[in-house]
Amino acid sequence: MAKRHSRKSNGPTLSYINRERNFNVNNLYQVLQWIFLVFIAVFLGVAIVYAFGIRTSVVGDSMEPALSNGQEVLINKIAYQFTPPKQGDVIVFRPNGNENAHLSVKRVVATPGDTVQIVQGKVVINGAVYVKDKAEDTRDAGVAVSEIVLGADEYFVLGDNRRSSEDSRSANIGNISRGMIEGKAWYHLKGKDSQAGRIE
Repeated sequence: MAKRHSRKSNGPTLSYINRERNFNVNNLYQVLQWIFLVFIAVFLGVAIVYAFGIRTSVVGDSMEPALSNGQEVLINKIAYQFTPPKQGDVIVFRPNGNENAHLSVKRVVATPGDTVQIVQGKVVINGAVYVKDKAEDTRDAGVAVSEIVLGADEYFVLGDNRRSSEDSRSANIGNISRGMIEGKAWYHLKGKDSQAGRIE
């Protein structure tokens, strides 16, 4: 009976090479997938901090009772990238656009194209008393003793505590242009007399 001679392989078999290649491709895919997920997480983190995590502190009592002196507020910097500020919003802006000035926090009472006047302690917008006013009385009319017509990108802002607020009534502040606005004050941190919460 003839003996059968087995052929010895001199190197790795084809199946082994294929397994090795698939293993390397899978590892590379998993590493790339992990890098992509890390990139997305970092991007979202930076975007969220930029949009909602920048904060400033309130100086003075001009926004009481809504906000107190020293209380910190978070700024939504993308709120007005798509829609303009509206009446009743609490905005954060740099007075006169001065980059070195401390950020100011005030409430929008009139928007572009509106007429504003303070008559006998009442804020009058477009000929009607501003019924949603947060303050009971605005005794100091300032420059608004005469009717003011807002330009195409101008806003008239007031503090909720009118007796202790330097705002659009003052010639030093005046109307606020869109370019001065840093964003919307949307959330306040815990203050000495209040809990953290959204700003209304």
